[in-house]
Amino acid sequence: MKLMTGNSNQTLVKAIAEYLEIPVTEASVRRFADEEIFVEIHENVRGEDVFIVQSTSYPANDHLMELLICVDALRRASAKRITAVLPYFGYARQDRKPGPRTPISAKLVANLITVAGANRVLSVDLHAGQIQGFFDIPTDNLYAAPVMSADIQARFSGRAITVVSPDVGGVVRARALAKRLDNAPLAIVDKRRERPGESEVMNIIGDVTGRFCILIDDIVDSAGTLCNAAAALREGGAEDVVAYCTHGVLSGGAVARVEKSVLSELVITDSIAAYEAAEAGEKIRILTIAPLLAEAMKRIAEEASVSSLFD
Repeated sequence: MKLMTGNSNQTLVKAIAEYLEIPVTEASVRRFADEEIFVEIHENVRGEDVFIVQSTSYPANDHLMELLICVDALRRASAKRITAVLPYFGYARQDRKPGPRTPISAKLVANLITVAGANRVLSVDLHAGQIQGFFDIPTDNLYAAPVMSADIQARFSGRAITVVSPDVGGVVRARALAKRLDNAPLAIVDKRRERPGESEVMNIIGDVTGRFCILIDDIVDSAGTLCNAAAALREGGAEDVVAYCTHGVLSGGAVARVEKSVLSELVITDSIAAYEAAEAGEKIRILTIAPLLAEAMKRIAEEASVSSLFD
């Protein structure tokens, strides 16, 4: 078993390597003067089961190309099996045609990864579960819910918890977390989005009066939805509001928006390498998913069950 990485999230990869007690494969992933990406693997990988960890986060296109070129390099170096480990799968939000003459970019990226030579894909909290079907190779989608529920129980045990979905599309995710929290009550924020990057909260479905509300989502990008939802929950009588999101994209002024909001805390995972602004944010806390990814990778290498991780 070999572990390799590009430049997107080396801190996470080092944590995974420590858990698995194996070294990170020595490789160079660098750029020429014209920004072309060049990859050179400095170890023998012939006949090896190789896992390449790369989040296609900002800059998404650079990190995606790094992944594709690394996969091609491994394939040409005769690796036995190549597993693309994508803690954050970029382009996942472009999983359907929202209008005429628009692409389905998530499917295109899936094709690129497959054609490059990956034999398997391992991801965390895909934006839509059906993206697994975009790949014509085995795909495992891990869930950060066990990590989040353990943290919630450790920090907020005894509180009157209500799990809240910030939109109708996230109800399944919220229900799964609520089930792990001893079947906590569920509430939904009814949202109307006029244009990309902007949202307007319209109504709250469910009783949140006097409750400790936990907002759950897969991606926090501009943080507008979360902050608006938190404000609506407080206006609806919520005692306190904390948000848990798997992927902290946090683009633009997201960190400043969170700091000024009524949210007590925003908890994200290290699926995306944290920016300096996010690390400096007083309301932002980071959970690691390294043990979750490492255990899944170990089970794949040993041909054991991955789904039993969530039993």
